[in-house]
Amino acid sequence: MLYESASDWLNAPHKRVLFFGMSGLGKTHLSNMLRAQGDWFHYSIDYRIGTRYMGEHIADNFKAEAMKVPFLRDLLLSDSIRITSKISFDNLTPVATYLGKPGDPSKGGLPIAEYRRRQDQFEAAETAALLDTLHFIERAKNIYGYPHFICDTGGSICEWIDPALCENDPLIDELGRHCLLVWLKGDDAHTQRLINRFDRAPKPMAYQPAFLARVWDEYMLEFNTSEDEVNPDDFIRWTYARALAHRQPLYQHMARYGVTLCAHEVAAINTPADFDQMIAAAIDAN
Repeated sequence: MLYESASDWLNAPHKRVLFFGMSGLGKTHLSNMLRAQGDWFHYSIDYRIGTRYMGEHIADNFKAEAMKVPFLRDLLLSDSIRITSKISFDNLTPVATYLGKPGDPSKGGLPIAEYRRRQDQFEAAETAALLDTLHFIERAKNIYGYPHFICDTGGSICEWIDPALCENDPLIDELGRHCLLVWLKGDDAHTQRLINRFDRAPKPMAYQPAFLARVWDEYMLEFNTSEDEVNPDDFIRWTYARALAHRQPLYQHMARYGVTLCAHEVAAINTPADFDQMIAAAIDAN
């Protein structure tokens, strides 16, 4: 690990961490607290994806939809209006909207081939954004003078690693050389709350291609339906708990090269000093 002991961490002039785990367990909340109360630079992977790597895809999708409306079509063709996404740290909806959900087009679904194409685009974008971490570490220090750094990742980071490669996985190797990997781990109660929340408001997700292929086929077989009859919201609701179970061992594998914080402990962190002490304890417990 980047910090081999609690004293290494507590005495480090430059602290660098990468938070990973399921969305909804406190990664961004913790990042915002450190940014607001301490000398921490907050690098949001999802924001980087939406602005740098998928911004053109997202804007082009908006324009394609606008071209279906005669009034907007004429304005676009005459270069009279500009259509862009308005992404912020707190509003990443344009990325999710672009990813979409597969299934019946009359219910807002995408054909599965188009859905897979967008999933591939997202994988490339997220991988590139993660590999930009060192660039932002240096940028934060050299331009803005921040001594400490947070890489706030999306829940899908684990989809792009290969546990069979162990520490030779290129993504884990690169990130682990520059940041302390910190898994924000939920318990069964957290998992059930996440499932309940997702059931109320299902949102697009990114999936490992092999996992997506398996659950897509299983869903159609179980409900005896065809690709263009799949209810998009029903499919991603049905898939969510399976995605959590699929990701758990991948997160556990990543945690072998870092430390683990329980989500209920993270909820008790109120200051950067609290955070420092909890990370120091986690390093000593490893």
